[in-house]
Amino acid sequence: MLTYEDCVGLTDLEEEEIEAISQHEHVPEMVAAELGCCLAHEAGGDLRIDRIIRDDIEEAARHGHPQESLHWRAVLERFEASHHIRESECA
Repeated sequence: MLTYEDCVGLTDLEEEEIEAISQHEHVPEMVAAELGCCLAHEAGGDLRIDRIIRDDIEEAARHGHPQESLHWRAVLERFEASHHIRESECA
């Protein structure tokens, strides 16, 4: 039987990136892992994940949660670095 950690390992994403998808899409983390895996392996999917994390940053800021916004900003920076995404690609 596969564990959640096994599934995360198959996605090519970090757990926090999956948490961002889960929060954004309002789905359980296991469903977000599946969605994230599909996005991570399709053309343009990495830019969609980038947009999801950016939306989470904006949502946290809009609701007055600066620490959460900073957390998602750090997740975004790691995601963009590991997936070689330049900010100009996201505009």
